[in-house]
Amino acid sequence: MTAKPELNSDAGLKKLDDYLLTRSYLTGYKASKDDRTIFVCLSDPPSSQYVNSSRWYNHIAALLRTSGISDERSDVIVEGSSSITEVAVSTPNAADSKDGDSNEEEEDDVDLFGEEMEEEKKTDEERAVSVKASTKKKESGKSSVLIDIKPWDDETDMKKLEEAVRSIQMEGLFWGASKLVPVGYGIKKLQIMCTIVDDLVSVDTMIEEQLTVEPINEYVQSCDIVAFNKI
Repeated sequence: MTAKPELNSDAGLKKLDDYLLTRSYLTGYKASKDDRTIFVCLSDPPSSQYVNSSRWYNHIAALLRTSGISDERSDVIVEGSSSITEVAVSTPNAADSKDGDSNEEEEDDVDLFGEEMEEEKKTDEERAVSVKASTKKKESGKSSVLIDIKPWDDETDMKKLEEAVRSIQMEGLFWGASKLVPVGYGIKKLQIMCTIVDDLVSVDTMIEEQLTVEPINEYVQSCDIVAFNKI
């Protein structure tokens, strides 16, 4: 029977680092409860030899600081063949069982990224509405999309970030006006308009496959669709 590496062991940290090689977050392209779950299980920041884990850890730590939520630690076991987000936390002692239900309820109430996940669900529904199925040959419909693009920190060069975003060119995509909007702690996000031909461009695919991958993810931390309207 193969032993399960602890997350804080070299084997566990190596597995986390490999998993984050092509990802900004543990699941999806926005911070979620999965990120906080793994973060609080790390006893110390990953060393510099784990480049991807260290980058991810520092970013999640910054989000937790701005949210004002504690980062209580716990031990975790990582399955060698399963997703890094599938963790087994040690069972509470019998002496603590009386408080188990109340503690579980309190943890359920702590939803660091809950609002973002609800917004993501809404934007998924809005994007679904934009899908057009037609068997007749006619001119494709168009949509106007407003996107929020957030940098990693206040040191990110926003001019280069915008240049990187506008460098994405494809048939049916037309970039429009943009502006920088303060989000706090000296950080500004890029808010940019674009017009798309519905049958040619998927904004969801563009975000996942171009806006949040190399080399653009050097500047871009995450993207949100603020408005999606048919023209």
